[in-house]
Amino acid sequence: MLEGFSRLSQNEKLRIIASLIPDFPETENLLKSFRHGNPDVQKIIDEIAENTISNYHLPLAVAPNFLINGKEYIVPMVTEESSVVAAAAYAARFWAKNGGFHARIVSDSKTGQIHFLWPGKLNELDEKHSLLERFLREKTSDLTGKMEQRGGGIRSVQIVTNPEIKPDYYQLLVTFGTADAMGANFINSVLERMALVMKDFFVQHYPHWPEPEIVMAILSNYTPDCVVEVEMSAPFSALAPVSAGFSPAAFADRFVLAIDIAKKDVYRAVTHNKGIMNGVDAVVLATGNDFRAVEAGVHAWASRNGRYESLSNARIEKDQLVVSLSLPLSLGTTGGLTSLHPLAAFSIRLLGNPSARELMQIAAATGLASHFSAIRALVTTGIQKGHMKMHLNNILLKLNASPEEKQKAEMHFQERTISYSAVRDFIENLRKSR
Repeated sequence: MLEGFSRLSQNEKLRIIASLIPDFPETENLLKSFRHGNPDVQKIIDEIAENTISNYHLPLAVAPNFLINGKEYIVPMVTEESSVVAAAAYAARFWAKNGGFHARIVSDSKTGQIHFLWPGKLNELDEKHSLLERFLREKTSDLTGKMEQRGGGIRSVQIVTNPEIKPDYYQLLVTFGTADAMGANFINSVLERMALVMKDFFVQHYPHWPEPEIVMAILSNYTPDCVVEVEMSAPFSALAPVSAGFSPAAFADRFVLAIDIAKKDVYRAVTHNKGIMNGVDAVVLATGNDFRAVEAGVHAWASRNGRYESLSNARIEKDQLVVSLSLPLSLGTTGGLTSLHPLAAFSIRLLGNPSARELMQIAAATGLASHFSAIRALVTTGIQKGHMKMHLNNILLKLNASPEEKQKAEMHFQERTISYSAVRDFIENLRKSR
């Protein structure tokens, strides 16, 4: 049991953790080597999380040539998998020559809930609905005023009951607009204030009933009213460069079939949607947004029809392949980590300081680009050929290959199957021959 660990200095924490590893001196030096050389930058990183002992680096890459709604972008992506960036960039370049991505915001409301127990009747509560909403808006006006000036604030308050949970269970389902902010802290602050003052309202309007028992007040990461759609389409005649030996029409048929399979088979759907989130998450991370919240909301959305299914759709329309994607994305471009982390702020600037709505469209388009490359590979050459070629460099790094060994390995594996054992054996044989 480590008592009082959080109150120790960072160096003290680092030494304690490093001492748990057998090669203590090397471990301490390793952790220190990943700290930032600029004390001001390191201070920011230290304060982002609790009990920070070092920095965990991931690559910040870029995928150029994204054409979204007629505007060109170089998209920042943070990911540990090189093939993700390569796949997004490949698709972006292809689709930029064929009209690009067409995106639109369906809606941008976010949701919070106040869960409470109350023995009264729903019809009596419904009668006071407008009074309750007005009361809550007045009691939170000091929190919502600035957000309202930016076009956000409380959008609606609904009364919901679910006797399956408990006969006297109720909730207030509150929707919000948060302008260009992610809005989590704003929403939670407003909800907790509402929960605090609700009892006053019930005492005034329901004096013969007990006061409500507040269970919890918290935002929801399920945001079915904060949805973006993105679509791309190309005639069969434009598909030859990506058809890999199939006729364009046959390629389009196979592409549509792959997505139909993911609509009906959950084993395929999960991996199918992971291919979409490869691109989405990389943009979300690069811009300092909450990828865990995005993932949770998106996968709930994928189950909205009663089973987990594909986030994407594809169809053939008048000798054209049309591929589309819709998903909920609650993102922000101001405040929080997007402003605090220097590289998140850089990523926002690289994208041209987009609004939150624009960033939603960029992230969705990047997800669709990643998705296109994945499905294209699956229905033609197979996923491993391109994936392992990108992974070859990681294997060579692990084997401490020299520049000369890397060059020879890249030439050797151009037309051969790549695996860790095959690359290891090749490098070992090279070294033995010398």
